[in-house]
Amino acid sequence: MTKADLAEQSVNLSDSRYYINREVSWLGFNERVLHEALDPRTPLLERLKFLAIYSSNLDEFFMVRISGVMEQAEAGVHPETPDQLPPVKQLEIMRSHLLEKVQLQHHTFEHDLRPALTEHGVYLQNYRDLDKEQIFFLRDYFEKRIFPVLTPLSVDPSHPFPRMSNLSLNLAVRVVDPETGIERFARVKVPSSLPRFVSMPESLRTYQGDPCVWIGVPLEQVIAENLGYLFPGMTIVGHHLFRITRDADFPVLEDEADDLLIAIEKEINKRRLEGFVCRVELEGAMPEDLKEGLMRELQVSPDRIYEIDGLLNLADLFFFLSIPLPELKDKPWTALVPPRLKPVIEQDDDGGRSYAEHPPNIFAALREGDILVHHPYEAFSASVQQFITQAANDPKVLAIKITLYRTSGDSPIVKALIAAAANRKQVVALVELKARFDEANNIEWAKKLEDAGVHVVYGIVGLKTHTKTTLVVREEGNEIRRYVHIGTGNYNPKTSKLYTDLGLFSCREDLGADLSDLFNFLTGYSRQKAYRKLLVAPLTLRDRMEDLVRREIDHAQSGGQGKIVVKMNSLVDYAMIKLLYEASRAGVEIDLIVRGICCLRPGLPGISENIRVISIIGGFLEHSRIFCFHNNDQPEYYIGSADWMTRNLDRRVEAVVPIEDPALVIELQIILDIMLADNRQAWEMDAEGNFTQRRPRDDNEERGTHRVLKDYFLKRDRVL
Repeated sequence: MTKADLAEQSVNLSDSRYYINREVSWLGFNERVLHEALDPRTPLLERLKFLAIYSSNLDEFFMVRISGVMEQAEAGVHPETPDQLPPVKQLEIMRSHLLEKVQLQHHTFEHDLRPALTEHGVYLQNYRDLDKEQIFFLRDYFEKRIFPVLTPLSVDPSHPFPRMSNLSLNLAVRVVDPETGIERFARVKVPSSLPRFVSMPESLRTYQGDPCVWIGVPLEQVIAENLGYLFPGMTIVGHHLFRITRDADFPVLEDEADDLLIAIEKEINKRRLEGFVCRVELEGAMPEDLKEGLMRELQVSPDRIYEIDGLLNLADLFFFLSIPLPELKDKPWTALVPPRLKPVIEQDDDGGRSYAEHPPNIFAALREGDILVHHPYEAFSASVQQFITQAANDPKVLAIKITLYRTSGDSPIVKALIAAAANRKQVVALVELKARFDEANNIEWAKKLEDAGVHVVYGIVGLKTHTKTTLVVREEGNEIRRYVHIGTGNYNPKTSKLYTDLGLFSCREDLGADLSDLFNFLTGYSRQKAYRKLLVAPLTLRDRMEDLVRREIDHAQSGGQGKIVVKMNSLVDYAMIKLLYEASRAGVEIDLIVRGICCLRPGLPGISENIRVISIIGGFLEHSRIFCFHNNDQPEYYIGSADWMTRNLDRRVEAVVPIEDPALVIELQIILDIMLADNRQAWEMDAEGNFTQRRPRDDNEERGTHRVLKDYFLKRDRVL
């Protein structure tokens, strides 16, 4: 059957068999994260890091996604999704998967990684295995540092079951009054304000008489072994650890809120204490009657209980990366300064050896042409941060406008904006208060910015502002020139060291005019719907992306070459997947690099045999979005903030920008080619939604994306 015949064959592309449930797909993504912890090729402390990431990801998944499916199941509703998997069935699949993988996670830590740590002098011990001097130290530490913080809460007719905060770690304590013989229950919260692991001082870092690098015990064990201080005169019958997870997805009714900032502050407090309990993690040794009592008080059914053999909350394993054992970690990477932003070196007047370095004028550099930066290979501080800092202090700059979705707690970007306001520039910051789990941080910075005289806006009712854009307006002679940064990642110097992101700097008039229109749309009552170059969601992005895919279909059907390469975080949108199926059936070759959720099934005969999907998982989090449309050997490239998810295309403000400079196009093609050739970090997806990690064949050299890109940037830096 020819491609033309296949294209004409009637197929129902809406058939649910052709789509993967998004929650099930996410579980596969997190399983790939877990695999990095299982893989002996991963350095030991990095393996602990991946266990922590797996746990942290799972916490958020329960709080937002599983809790939502639970509500659907309890309400008896069945939202229309392409896969048509009922909520009850989704819950069954997710629980079955998690029971196996969580057990594997804990088994790996207890039986593989924890013993492996001891071979390098790192001992996470049980309290009762310590020597007398170490126990004496911990008792003293408990009395002075822990005991004053603790508040035991009894449960009896005059003391109702206490409200417990989300993700809290707790000790369920059973005590008996020796005078009456009556058994009581009490709850002791393990304070999150104290370090999870209590470290021994240097003088006591020994194990069986031999010196070690680090030795310590979990905080909850120190509390458990000293419960007599909390319940004097009572007999401690038993203590058992448990941890609760609450629903944290509280929609804010923006159109009913008089003040969005105040409304969101209230919702943050709700999330901590008021969401229903969607998961309870218990020590496996907890007695059945105590478990049943907790279930009754927390109002949870058995399918929300996860019994754990070992340490609860492995997200705290991030701590072990602080131990000074560099040989057990990935080799640290020092981000490079982009070639055209390297410091200017000035020698002394006599031509001697003394010299001074200072950053180049970034505005002069941009007048020579566009600059593309790739984090974390290239430094955020020497590019994005420098751009905003120079703008804040440049007397010729009249205005700075920026969108802030997520930023760090000590953000130099925000400090630069405050400095700009002090320098009497017009500064506008769109702070997205609805950035989930960063709301409190963003509220804090919004208040500080307003106090400094920055004009702070919170976006558009009904839409999240997810775009990553900055506009700088500068007076140059008798003209006004606009400089822009349009990126794929947040203005966050901390995550810029871990997330791979791209950013375009330019002073092109068409992009400057587009960003001016976009900010007017965000801050005023503009109904601007046409843009010169930018693709803007929810206005033009979906239509333009669909047009670009259809153009590839036209090329393929008229005898040319149709080819698409897209890199994104998630592929969920039903209409885009259906269109990709149409493109595949027409003969378009499609390569998708999708880190996380992928609801498309590649390799289905007659449907998607021309579609290939890989996922790149490694030491950096793949976060950049790149879109390449071959266009009969006249390829068009785009980068931006949007994935192909319905929320990004229809319910968020996103910006995607074309990359037109030929040299920058080559850079993007190199990145995509490296990823498609990966045989170390890449996972190939099959039609059932399963992923298989690629391995080098025969004597082929390992080609991991992150290592290859590091080598590429180092080589380029030496040449230039």
